[in-house]
Amino acid sequence: MDNPPCILFMSTFPPRECGLATFTDDLTGAMENNFSNKFRFRILAMNKDVTNMYDYPKKVLLQINDTDIQEYIDAAKHINRTESIKLVSIQHEFGIFGGRLGDYLIPFLEILKKPVVITFHSVIPNPSNEMKRIVQSLANKTSCFVVMAKKAVDILRKDYEISTDIAVIPHGIPTVPLAASAKEKSKMNFSKRTILSTFGMMSKDKGYEYVIGALPKLIKKHPDLLYLIIGQTHPVVRKREGEKYRNHLENMVKKLGLHNHVKFYNKYLSLKEILRFLQATDLYISPCLNPNQITSGTLAYALGSGRAVVSTPFLHAQEAVTQDRGLLVEFRNPGSYAAAISRILSEPAKKLAMEKKAYEYTRNMRWPNVAEQYVKIFDKYISGKKALPELKLDHLIHLTDDFGILQFAKGTTPDTESGYTLDDNARALITCCMYYNIYNDESVIQLIEKYLKSIEHVLQEDGRLFNNIKSNREVDTDEWSEDAHSRGIWALGYLISSNKLPQKMREKAKEIFHRSLEPLNFIKSPRSAAFSIIGLYHYNQIEDSAEALEMIRKLAGFLVSCHKNCSTEEWQWFEEYLTYSNSKLPEALLYSYLATGNEEHLRIAKASLGFLKSVTFENGIFAPIGQDGWYFMNGKKAHYDQQPVDAASMVQTLILAHNICDEKSYMDKANYAFSWFLGRNYLNKRLYDPCTGGCHDGLGRNSINLNQGAESTISYLMARLNIEEAFAEHLPEKGTMTQ
Repeated sequence: MDNPPCILFMSTFPPRECGLATFTDDLTGAMENNFSNKFRFRILAMNKDVTNMYDYPKKVLLQINDTDIQEYIDAAKHINRTESIKLVSIQHEFGIFGGRLGDYLIPFLEILKKPVVITFHSVIPNPSNEMKRIVQSLANKTSCFVVMAKKAVDILRKDYEISTDIAVIPHGIPTVPLAASAKEKSKMNFSKRTILSTFGMMSKDKGYEYVIGALPKLIKKHPDLLYLIIGQTHPVVRKREGEKYRNHLENMVKKLGLHNHVKFYNKYLSLKEILRFLQATDLYISPCLNPNQITSGTLAYALGSGRAVVSTPFLHAQEAVTQDRGLLVEFRNPGSYAAAISRILSEPAKKLAMEKKAYEYTRNMRWPNVAEQYVKIFDKYISGKKALPELKLDHLIHLTDDFGILQFAKGTTPDTESGYTLDDNARALITCCMYYNIYNDESVIQLIEKYLKSIEHVLQEDGRLFNNIKSNREVDTDEWSEDAHSRGIWALGYLISSNKLPQKMREKAKEIFHRSLEPLNFIKSPRSAAFSIIGLYHYNQIEDSAEALEMIRKLAGFLVSCHKNCSTEEWQWFEEYLTYSNSKLPEALLYSYLATGNEEHLRIAKASLGFLKSVTFENGIFAPIGQDGWYFMNGKKAHYDQQPVDAASMVQTLILAHNICDEKSYMDKANYAFSWFLGRNYLNKRLYDPCTGGCHDGLGRNSINLNQGAESTISYLMARLNIEEAFAEHLPEKGTMTQ
């Protein structure tokens, strides 16, 4: 699309020095990096009266002098006339708009005829009647409010009596690695010090004096402590009262003899500088004195850098600083600070655990994730389309070496010692074939060749395909896995059916496929039968093979007998337990129905899939069977350690069921199952990582598994490609999905 529609952000913007300006710059930057093919992002900049002029970048289309109400009216009329502007996103703080409590914004909204989304950076409980009236007036002209904490929703609903749509999107954070402080401290010549830090624009409500007051007691036990107070005085504060608060703090440091334990960095910091200081920090201090502060970007950045936090219990901190990520202290109580700081520093193992939990908690808060959530909301109110994440093979490629795809990763780093598996290389081969079939992208041909060679590498003289391959490429032939062998059949059959691929490659796959058929006569596992049926079906689509059709009938008959022997009216299943990739069993019978026309196969497929849906969709979310105990007949379903492979399997099965039965409910459920990857799960945690293109390795009881291995990443990509394929006819451009 040559001229994508425009989203206009109304906010302060750099070079104006303010937290809201930095937020808007970071958010729009993340959107431009990830969604530039979908939208343009431009700025309506708010200026502080006529005395301030700024050298704005070209992306600033319009400016408003905050005290001139006519400029608000003129800007609204200009936006109405500009066809390309489809939505206005307002970043709201009461202090940046003119009038009483920023009420100059109301006539702007009354004239504006475009959809509006307002992000509240402050939500004040127990409002005055005037504040309540103003917020209600904003709500009447707004499609949706965005807030950054769950508590803000309660306040808007109860205290302000707002019925407008409200979405919770966390404050964004930069992507940084989880690293100990030693390396960065060394660069800053702080190697022998234990660093406490606080950053942000300075004003008298920051509470720094209470941290300073705690230091004399602390340094008796921790004599190497150094407290860094980082950031310049807020320009509005400096204009009103100069450096009064900073001078007070500096005098306090001198009076207490703490000149070797406190340092001030009086500067407006770049993002790079902020991250350097956070990486050098051992313990972050958030001493805010405003109990009603609902959003703190500095707190989010600290947690996002994997730093344990000591904080006062303002509203945002009450949600974010749980006991496994830090400690809350009493307002204006130096003794409380001293006890909390000493407690964390005295227990290194507990501090390390807090850092890991802080890092895990913030993975869905990285700017690309936050940008994606905003774009979904914009889509909803512009055209009813739901944005999908950009389709990226980056992490798949990252995990692939000259032999094939490595099994595991430590975080995002490939674990070369983990070796390879047929399972993963077969799945990766299917994924890349799907990608090529949809996009005709020649770059994946080399990947397909690697994965095909790795499958050939495990083929034995008797036709068996073995699963495990050591890091030195030696095949482990001690144990043959029926399931892995059958996944190989599935992958080979799918490649053979992909008639856009080079003929030579397909012939090689056909040769391996035929040599691998004999072991299918000895299959005893329902899943192995299912994977094999799927591969045989795809093969038969091209070859029209009587041998393949007969094998499909035989294996499907085995599944039917399993179902008859085990199922009851309440337990419509093939086994006495539900474990992994469960939906592949009904899916195989759906494929068998397509191949043979056997109505019994369709009936059992629909009945067993209906049963599986009844136990895996709960309260509007997909909740696959957890590996922590599975689900046995007459037992209880395990909810924890949910795996991406199960979500991907369910997406594939439901889409196939929809294609065969033409029932909308199947596609609705497929969307829900796919949304599991994007945060629609019991933890509201995103498994897919748009920064890497990888997927986290599972959903635990309280957190996600931070590793991004082959199975999980491939599972996401397979599900994503199935969704893309299913909606291809309805997609005006790559990466969107009609609701």
